[in-house]
Amino acid sequence: MGQSFGLIGLAVMGENLALNVERNGFPISVYNRTASVTEKFMATRAQGKNFKATYTLQEFVESLDRPRKILIMVKAGGPVDAVIEQLKPLLNEGDMIIDGGNSLYTDTERRVKDIEAVGLRFIGMGVSGGEEGALNGPSLMPGGTEAAYREIESIVTKIAAQVDDGPCVTYIGPGGSGHYVKMVHNGIEYGDMQLIAEAYDILKSIGELSAAKLHEVFTEWNTTDELNSFLIEITADIFKKIDSETGQPLVDLILDAAGQKGTGRWTVETALELGVSIPTIIAAVNARIISSIKEERVAASKELLGPSVKFEGDANELVNKVRDALYCSKICSYAQGMALLGKASKEFGYNLDLGETARIWKGGCIIRAGFLNKIKHAYDENPDLPNLLLAPEFKQTILDRQAAWRDVVMMAAQFGIPVPAFSASLDYFDSYRRSVLPQNLTQAQRDYFGAHTFERVDKPRGEFSHADWMAADERTLAGTGS
Repeated sequence: MGQSFGLIGLAVMGENLALNVERNGFPISVYNRTASVTEKFMATRAQGKNFKATYTLQEFVESLDRPRKILIMVKAGGPVDAVIEQLKPLLNEGDMIIDGGNSLYTDTERRVKDIEAVGLRFIGMGVSGGEEGALNGPSLMPGGTEAAYREIESIVTKIAAQVDDGPCVTYIGPGGSGHYVKMVHNGIEYGDMQLIAEAYDILKSIGELSAAKLHEVFTEWNTTDELNSFLIEITADIFKKIDSETGQPLVDLILDAAGQKGTGRWTVETALELGVSIPTIIAAVNARIISSIKEERVAASKELLGPSVKFEGDANELVNKVRDALYCSKICSYAQGMALLGKASKEFGYNLDLGETARIWKGGCIIRAGFLNKIKHAYDENPDLPNLLLAPEFKQTILDRQAAWRDVVMMAAQFGIPVPAFSASLDYFDSYRRSVLPQNLTQAQRDYFGAHTFERVDKPRGEFSHADWMAADERTLAGTGS
């Protein structure tokens, strides 16, 4: 009798997922390319548990019950392909490979086709929740053939985070849909984190709130229906951490140069390819990029001076306005992510259930938040909802709070505080709600210099016209002729 599950790759996420699988009653074999990593794991965290250590891929494969179920937790890209190619000759028909890393969805599409073509099964599964989620219950986003998903359903429903309406896992859809949904999840995460950073910057730089006061504010925000979330919770925790060396708040000692691993950029790229507007997420990616040129910014700060203004308002009123601006902006960020998923679902034939997607993000994952219940409800009520901004509850929320949102963006501009994500969210709202935008002029310009044609408001959509912009009567009208 062999082990019922196998895992390759014992970095922290792999170790924690392995422990999660074993704790939920599934005997597991593990393999890591560096044998010493396996030995250390077996001697420490796995000691006394139902693990089997293996030191060659052949030994690993032979230790598993058939049909084999193998989870790969290695770096995305080439390393995943390398492990798959080493595994393929060792496997039998019906055996399954699950890629639990942050793979690009197009790579997953390719792998599903290649692996299923030789009689094996393949699942590309987004895993969110970080180290803690992997150990105690992540949000899981598995994509591939539905038959393949059904074979692992009994395992993934047990190891996923559990919320009031079930485990935080569902069959996402065919091909690379699981990794696509995880990619967009990460794009929303980028937006969320940048919006929180901007709220912090305004409260600290304009309102001059101390770390202790910021801890109080964010702790209180986390008790509200609107902002209760994992990211607000950990932000509150961050503000109370005191550095043992200096006695200062640790957050004030951290260099302001943010890293990124690519999923935010991928989200931006696919949105541009599909023609979906996601300005808040784009602003968040740009903010990380500009933060990385620290030395250049330090030099520029000595030459490019901003406004010199002192805040004379009420700090509590500022806190309340920033809270409202943060929530309105957050709605826009999620609206953009869900709109992107909706377009991709149609374009790629994923047939995504957006309400169910919101539900599995309620626990385990980085963007888990109380208001995901409202998003699920919005799509349950109207599966064809074109945009979350039109859902009754979100629509009314923004209409009630937009004055505070606009005040915050204006105040930031007056004080010279960059709020790219707050501003992008407000621009998105204002662009979406306007029946007329100035792109009539853009179309006129395109037709003028490139004869790209345009549609007219007084003729049916789809009927294109072209003007001779330099004709005599138009020169006279423009004041450029006699």
